[in-house]
Amino acid sequence: MNSKEYKHIEETLYEEKLDNGLTVFLLPRPQMSKTYAIFSTNYGSMDRTFVPIGQSEEVTVPDGIAHFLEHKLFEKKDRDVFADFSKQGASANAYTSFSKTAYLFSATSNIEENVKTLLDFVQDPYFSEQSVEKEKGIIGQEIKMYDDQPDWQSFMGTVKALFKETPINIDIAGTVESINKITKDDLYTCYNTFYHPENMTFFIAGNFNTESMMTLIKENQQAKEFPKLEEIQRSYPEEPKEVAKKQYKHKMPVSVAKCTVGIKESYQELNGSEFVQKDLLQDMIISYFFSKSGQFYEELYKENIIDSSFYFETNLDKNYGYSIIGGNTNNPEQFSTKITELLLSTNNMKITEEEFERMKRKRIGQLLRSMNSLENIASKFIHYHTVQVDYFDLIPIIQELTVDDANDYLKNWISKERLSVCTISAE
Repeated sequence: MNSKEYKHIEETLYEEKLDNGLTVFLLPRPQMSKTYAIFSTNYGSMDRTFVPIGQSEEVTVPDGIAHFLEHKLFEKKDRDVFADFSKQGASANAYTSFSKTAYLFSATSNIEENVKTLLDFVQDPYFSEQSVEKEKGIIGQEIKMYDDQPDWQSFMGTVKALFKETPINIDIAGTVESINKITKDDLYTCYNTFYHPENMTFFIAGNFNTESMMTLIKENQQAKEFPKLEEIQRSYPEEPKEVAKKQYKHKMPVSVAKCTVGIKESYQELNGSEFVQKDLLQDMIISYFFSKSGQFYEELYKENIIDSSFYFETNLDKNYGYSIIGGNTNNPEQFSTKITELLLSTNNMKITEEEFERMKRKRIGQLLRSMNSLENIASKFIHYHTVQVDYFDLIPIIQELTVDDANDYLKNWISKERLSVCTISAE
């Protein structure tokens, strides 16, 4: 077991890659009453075309299968795993994103029992034709529910406008039509390919003994057999630089229209230092302009273009990146025109040394506050780990960024071909 000390945040992280390929991270925080564990696989909704383990031909599986598989793993032949966690005083959950699927629990007692339950249920799939058919009805209702949510339709509409080929333009849950094509064999194909320990990470933070926890996890994994995993062959379509659509409009029963301006931040694979610099600057620069203390926010507010519903979000993953600026508006055209105008004006702007130092201090402060949350640490650590970045090294990396880095980024940040507008308005 290797350990790494991070003196700037007073943390020590323990890591070991087990014989079966599983990477384990332990972050002891004995002063905490709660413990949080997450068991994650590097597999999400966009992984739809791949070569199954043990085969040589590429397959494309139905959309929504990663999310469907997440649901099904909690259901065993004789019980529902949520009940197991509940009996042991733990709160369990799971989520599927475009690039990852994760299973987790938080608890203040019975930590070792809950760790065993987490490892065992994820590594013991049970799918029957009957249970698969039953789940189609449940997930079908979930899909229809999201179809009726304006906020989700606004998000997906923006993503669909931005990306032409990358499968994040497909809803994570799929469609009613696509999930009806899923079979028990499809689930086992995806499970056996992507749920191999070599493609998974286990992270636990909180109140536990480091040595005994690592021993427990090792013994649990040694008692199971897994075939040798060759490198997973995934296939993603080539994504053009420009957006798929300049405008995406959708009608649904809303009292006030919603409008978003999307920025296609990245359309190619990024890893390591290239990823982390773009990730940090993307976040810092959009916050510099659009946070409540930002220059653009003040201008938009004074002109009554935005209200309290105004928001922005930014996301960068290995194969894609986007930023979304949006809110409720009675005049979507005015909203989108002004936001686009402001974004395009950044090409001729320069950030001063003093401003950039403030931006760095603000981002470091946000990071330090977020590290008070075990849930945030675990999910962020795994996110960065999949792109070969150490989450706990972000603060020193921010400190090393220069104003020239920021201005070089700003100069190439916005172009018309990478902007799109999504409007959700009344029928």
